[in-house]
Amino acid sequence: MSTAIRIQDFDDRTYDPFLSHEDNFGTDADPYPRIHELRAQGAVIPGSFREQMGYPCYYGDAPRFTIVGTKEIEEVLVDASRFSNSGYEMNLGHTFGMGSISVMDNPVHGRWRRIFQKIFLPQHVKTWGETIVDPVVHGLMSKFLPRGEADLVDEFTHSYPFEVIYKQLDLPRSDVETFQRLAIGQTDFEHMSQAIEAGIKLGEYFKALIDERRANHGDDLISLLAMTEVDGDYLPELVLVSFLRQLMNAAGDTTYRGTSILLTALLRNPDQYEAIRKDRNLIPAAIEEALRWDGPVLAQTRVAATDVELGGIKIPKGAFLDVLAGAANRDPAIYPDPDRFDILREKRAHYSFARGPHICVGQHLARVEMTRALHAVMDNLNNLRLDPDKPAPAIRGYMMRVPEHIYVKFDKVAVDG
Repeated sequence: MSTAIRIQDFDDRTYDPFLSHEDNFGTDADPYPRIHELRAQGAVIPGSFREQMGYPCYYGDAPRFTIVGTKEIEEVLVDASRFSNSGYEMNLGHTFGMGSISVMDNPVHGRWRRIFQKIFLPQHVKTWGETIVDPVVHGLMSKFLPRGEADLVDEFTHSYPFEVIYKQLDLPRSDVETFQRLAIGQTDFEHMSQAIEAGIKLGEYFKALIDERRANHGDDLISLLAMTEVDGDYLPELVLVSFLRQLMNAAGDTTYRGTSILLTALLRNPDQYEAIRKDRNLIPAAIEEALRWDGPVLAQTRVAATDVELGGIKIPKGAFLDVLAGAANRDPAIYPDPDRFDILREKRAHYSFARGPHICVGQHLARVEMTRALHAVMDNLNNLRLDPDKPAPAIRGYMMRVPEHIYVKFDKVAVDG
């Protein structure tokens, strides 16, 4: 397939967006003790979460608060009339674009979200499992099955959800490497010039693809969105391009993190992995527990749309609020022994996909991808265990969480071809 333009890489070819994780999200092995300390101080704590974790704040001179009480977290996420998503304008708005549904508030947000949400309904997403997800999984695994050892992050989970998106978008294979560099670079807010450059170049690329798919559309996701009409007109370019820019991070980066954390938790608890291997009906519970226990995104940002009182604290209009889903997910009043990973614990809804009008559009796809990945691991990696001769997986990051490596051993498998 050819496009109207070739995708353009960063001007500085030495820039590596994959090294940006530590700069943006820290190296903290376990932020939860600090989160428990904050909860003991009150439901609403003055100062940003970055400041609480010892990092500089980027909210300027605006008042800021960290929300750790579960009741207050629920209130902020659900009540969009008092708590705005406009706080993302200062970062995501510059890179994904001001047409991103993540920076919008109602009624505009609801109008566009409903359109995108239909595409990611469970009945549609499930069909992608066999046609798109499974071939990607098996293609990646075939490269390391004969060795009997692997780094599941480097060789599997880091590539897996991104490869799924490439298939959904029907991208030319020659563009994939540069596309992923730009997509990851969009959220490198410690290097804002490169983040903005990435957004601009992805925007130019998507505009060319949209024009091409409208002229010769197929069954890929870009064609589907490019041909979608609202009130007799195509989706506005600003909204459509912003959504496509965001897709790599919303559906790729967080799924890579969630899948990596799931595998880490199970391999650290081999008795629970064995229970699932014997009864795969436990897979949904394992996924939800992994998302609760150490979700890939610990906090969301909101801005007070008016003067409010929350948790007994007066919050002025315009204040930035770091809403800690990670605090609600480990609230001992809701989850007994919350720091323990336990796939058999009583089922309760977690906060890792947020709540309210901005609940994650791609949550169903994330669950399908995590489910398919776990099935593939159990189907193909017999006698799977952590490699005792290499470092154990260590989940890191105070805001976005992921292990850098998961070194494993398993029985070698011959692969045809």
